[in-house]
Amino acid sequence: MAKFVIEDEFHAEWMGEFTSEEEALTELRRRAQLPWDQPPNRAPCMSWRTCGREYCVLEFDDTQKPWKELRRTRVLEVSALEVTWHVSNLQRGA
Repeated sequence: MAKFVIEDEFHAEWMGEFTSEEEALTELRRRAQLPWDQPPNRAPCMSWRTCGREYCVLEFDDTQKPWKELRRTRVLEVSALEVTWHVSNLQRGA
């Protein structure tokens, strides 16, 4: 069985677990529409005004203990400057 996790790679923060990659991508599409300085996009660090989020989707085999990471895909960056999709990394449309 696979489990998909959204992680902010900049801050090593897990930000949701999903049963499919499409569910994780749907959540990232939602986050891309939210302001960069509001939760969940506001970075947790002291320098949040100049920082941002780098969202990755991680795929795990959750039948193993501990879970085995199968794939890590950079998908979306959100900052004060811009929202950047890494479309070439997506398995299925954005």
